[in-house]
Amino acid sequence: MKKYPFPCKSKTLSRRRFLQHAGTAAAGLLAAGCCPRALIEAVEPTAATEPTGVPAPTAVPTHTPTAPPTTVPSSTPTGAPTGVPTATPTTAPTSAPTATPEVTFRSRVAITRADSYDRTLIRQQVEVLLDGIGGLGDVVRPGDRVAIKVNLTGGSGFGSPKGVFPTESYVTHPETVRALGELLWDAGAGEMYIVEGLFDAKSYSRWGYVDMADALGATLIDLNSPAPYSDFALTSVGAGAFIYEAFDFNHILEEVDVFVSVTKIKCHWYAGVTLSIKNLVGLVPMSHYQLDAKDTFRSALHGPTDDVTRTRLPRVILDLFRARPIDLALLDGIKTVEGGEGPWIGCFNPVQPGVMLAGKEPLALDAVAAAVMGFDPTADYPDAPFLRGENHLNLAYGLGLGTNRLEEIGVVGPAIDEVRQSFNPCWG
Repeated sequence: MKKYPFPCKSKTLSRRRFLQHAGTAAAGLLAAGCCPRALIEAVEPTAATEPTGVPAPTAVPTHTPTAPPTTVPSSTPTGAPTGVPTATPTTAPTSAPTATPEVTFRSRVAITRADSYDRTLIRQQVEVLLDGIGGLGDVVRPGDRVAIKVNLTGGSGFGSPKGVFPTESYVTHPETVRALGELLWDAGAGEMYIVEGLFDAKSYSRWGYVDMADALGATLIDLNSPAPYSDFALTSVGAGAFIYEAFDFNHILEEVDVFVSVTKIKCHWYAGVTLSIKNLVGLVPMSHYQLDAKDTFRSALHGPTDDVTRTRLPRVILDLFRARPIDLALLDGIKTVEGGEGPWIGCFNPVQPGVMLAGKEPLALDAVAAAVMGFDPTADYPDAPFLRGENHLNLAYGLGLGTNRLEEIGVVGPAIDEVRQSFNPCWG
């Protein structure tokens, strides 16, 4: 059932106004990843080979200056829309039916259900996902160096917003990383790194990453620092860069053989959705991507104003994706949040979809995840969830970086309709 925006209990402020009124020290709590300029006050796997349909776009709230969409998305699935009855013949056919041709999909994404972060359950369900996308034989070769990019946005200073611990709401749960890491070792990985551009050094320890990494045999890396190297690497985006021709990266990102993105399924204030591709914003050192030394987020990736951010940030995300392509991605929707990517958004609200997804083609994976969240992955500004910025999934499709058209994606496991839970976007 479609959900409508719920009233916010707190006022949402722009980051710029917050910085002006609260000062740099308080604003530091908003710093990690691609944080918005807003602050809070205080889905039993079954075989399925076809997507179930493009979800209807979420309505835009009445106070939005642009009217809700009046046309359906240009791409629609080949199957009959769900919920629409089809005609049944009342007489036997006069000729033998012809065989239905096998559908060939451009991409494949796996979905499974999980209702908790029990270690045995998570390991079992991650195996189900990887089996569904053909295993790891074409991803990891014996001796490969592997980096797993997690999402620890916002730093550890928010405590447990709304009484829910961060790893069970808005940051990557270490058990999902542990399970995937173990399977990557089993597939032949030679070295393993867990990487993130941290807001604070305490995030790894407070959120269970130090103990998990020790048990897993992985090395933790803070991408805000060049360590263990002496300086950063200048990594090219390649031909056709939108905004940045190259990025400053920790050398680890250039030297690993396999790069993995692991994050929650969430909405985002500016990017609409924050999934495997959007997770890349935390790759760059914060201090190198600030418009002002006093800024406490990667302000240069956004630009100086909201109007600039609307077009700039989606293109920066795609520049990052081309500079550091993703080989494998895992999305956690067991317990996550709607209404915002973190507790600094006034309409942030914990939810429990009970799903996990995986894929080797990040754009297709993110498209399916967006559909699981109740959104049309081909929608665009100003339609929800892309209320404040252009859809980076559409931009990626235009660049030939994969597909976000559901009719081109084969879903293994529960169908999208079976696990869909309509998320509230960042209404503000």
